[in-house]
Amino acid sequence: MDGNRRWAEARGLPVALGHKAGAEAVRRTIEACAEQGVGWLTLFAFSSENWLRPAEEVRALTGLLRLYLRSEVATLAKEGIRLRVIGDRARFGAETMREIERAEAVTARGTRLNLNVALSYGARDEIVAAARAIAEAARAGTLDPASLDEAAFAARLFTAGMPDPDLIIRTSGEQRLSNFLLWQAAYAELLFVDTL
Repeated sequence: MDGNRRWAEARGLPVALGHKAGAEAVRRTIEACAEQGVGWLTLFAFSSENWLRPAEEVRALTGLLRLYLRSEVATLAKEGIRLRVIGDRARFGAETMREIERAEAVTARGTRLNLNVALSYGARDEIVAAARAIAEAARAGTLDPASLDEAAFAARLFTAGMPDPDLIIRTSGEQRLSNFLLWQAAYAELLFVDTL
């Protein structure tokens, strides 16, 4: 999910309308993945760096997120789509947190498509949080540092229990990962497309 702002600016539209159009593109992508039998889909919806955007844009994005969660959760559940949010949830307010938790609970039994939405997510933050958890476990005596391996580290990432991606598609013409799934992308195929 990239380029919403540039898409709106290229059309002389307010940024909020670009984000709304992006949400519609997400809906179509989720439907297509479910129809094609894709088992796992992870969307980068809101990076940890997005908090640095103008306050009005952040409010519009978080409002759109709450609206989307409220309006789409029943459809996701009906279609067998399980929603899981990865990222630093603590940055969101109580109202948004409640909507996220409710949506995850309502869709928890979905098996058709596992939809992971990265919100307030940054891969470097994720890796630091995992390292911190490992250090705390070692200090508490519940983890022997000599036993630490890739699996033990991965179990402390936001994506614990999820398979690594086979393919990462980056839209908007940018050719970089932009702090997305850096650990998990080690063996993924990368596809960069110009579409906004």
